[in-house]
Amino acid sequence: MVIGAETAPGGKNDLPVEDCRAQLARILNSTEFDATDRERRFLGYVVDETLAGRSNRIKAYSIAVEVFGRDASFDPQSDPIVRIEAGHLRRAIERYCLTAGQTDPILITIPKGGYVPNFSLRPMPSHPVKEMPAAAPAPAPSQPRRRNYVHLAAAVVVIAAAAIALSWWGYWSRSASNKPEVPRLLVEWFDDLSGKSESSALARGLTQEIISQLSKFKDIVVVQARDPSDPPHTRYVLAGSVDLSAEKFRFRVRMLNRADGSVLWAQSYDNATTVPDLLKVQVDVAQNVATSLAQAYGVIFQADAQLAVPNPPDDWTAYSCTLSYYSYRASFDAAARPAVRSCLEKAVERFPNYATGWALLSQTYIDDARFQYPFDPNWSPRLLDRALATARRAVELEPFNIRGLQAQMFALYFKKEFDAAGNVGRQALALNPNDTELMGEYGYRLALSGHWSEGCPLVAAARERSPGPLAYYEAALSLCSYFRGDYQQAAMWIRKANVPENALYQVMAAAVFAEGGLKADAERSRAWLVEHEPDLVKNIPEEVALRFGRPEDVDLFLESLKKAGLEFPDQHIAIAH
Repeated sequence: MVIGAETAPGGKNDLPVEDCRAQLARILNSTEFDATDRERRFLGYVVDETLAGRSNRIKAYSIAVEVFGRDASFDPQSDPIVRIEAGHLRRAIERYCLTAGQTDPILITIPKGGYVPNFSLRPMPSHPVKEMPAAAPAPAPSQPRRRNYVHLAAAVVVIAAAAIALSWWGYWSRSASNKPEVPRLLVEWFDDLSGKSESSALARGLTQEIISQLSKFKDIVVVQARDPSDPPHTRYVLAGSVDLSAEKFRFRVRMLNRADGSVLWAQSYDNATTVPDLLKVQVDVAQNVATSLAQAYGVIFQADAQLAVPNPPDDWTAYSCTLSYYSYRASFDAAARPAVRSCLEKAVERFPNYATGWALLSQTYIDDARFQYPFDPNWSPRLLDRALATARRAVELEPFNIRGLQAQMFALYFKKEFDAAGNVGRQALALNPNDTELMGEYGYRLALSGHWSEGCPLVAAARERSPGPLAYYEAALSLCSYFRGDYQQAAMWIRKANVPENALYQVMAAAVFAEGGLKADAERSRAWLVEHEPDLVKNIPEEVALRFGRPEDVDLFLESLKKAGLEFPDQHIAIAH
């Protein structure tokens, strides 16, 4: 017997019942399937009923009576218990699929809006595994850049600081692993201060929801507290409490340094207690906590960047390359990039299964290409090919690795494959909508490709939620205002960005100030470019065409640069779509 489309809505394959039952057993027997006994019975019931051809019987009432033991007077309209437990179960299944179930052949899901499960074959990675070129240094640019020794000294400090940003927990147990060290966060069950069944359920639900949201970030390991013998290698602990009254609930949460108990971050949330509000707030709070802690410049990153231990093992040294990359990205200091690239190349050579290492290495190759002025038509495309192959390697190793998908999107964009880049970015954001690093970059790529109305709100949201360097988002928002014709707002954002040593910032500033009638400001940007980046000025039509997706946007921007006083030859720029 097989399960067809009529009994597995959304499934595209006819799956044998025996295989579906085996998958159910695989989930229920896994220690990584973090669900209560009731939720496990819930899953077993809906799967068994569907496989027996009785999916039409699966309703909130039947689940409440046959699984939860409620009596015949149960009213699903006034008692949302089935809906709440279904939400918990969906998140438990999602966590399992992202952890122990990554290689399972069959996916079992329960779509929102109902309780009938879907069965489908797990899709294979979109790109076949290809032989990767050896991680060798990037080819030398065709024209040497001037060295800024002040920046070089600063870069050495950045790399040195990142190289010792380590902690001693777990050295002896992981030094021989095939992946480098990543931060581990122990999530304790949140305390119920009210002592009521409702507050107990809320505390448990918040714990599970926060774990679900944190698990979407692939650069940390989330460990759930179960007993006093929890793994000792976690550096950080997340603890919290729930206090419920008739009118509202208060949730307090804090992240601790496990070594000394010091509080590294704390937050409180107060909300109404009506059932619809609680269901929404539970998700909102969990997303806020996960974003604050686990994003690229979040609390965990900041805490790790301040750790210092000499003579670290290989796995910690490889992880420090990740920290050094984000330190570099905060300023895009060209003098720091070669050391960061070399660090990442050594990391993936030592740990070839380190997906995030491959992803960030891809990003450095892209930066080598896009920040080399002028863009070399012979060398730069080859480097973009290498960047795309490196990003695909990251995705092949971990299909859900957000940094890998982001690097793939980035490389496709600069290869002028805008639709493909947008599809990858959309897929990545669906996997983790809390990752502001991805949200901002995806929004920026959408905007620059001509989808300004779609991309700009994402950039604005990323800036609002990100604790990291904001200049990148502010420069993007300046362009959003510029192409909207609001030159006063564009000037406000470009002044906020204020990274005067960045050549592309000066290009944007010149165009924005010129259109806003701010002649003195436009002249300062023009003079800086002529003095510091004459090759960029000579080839500015090609550089602008590399970054914008639509010919009309290129033409408009170049006209603004002419108003700023920049002189460059008029020429037709071919832009592939």
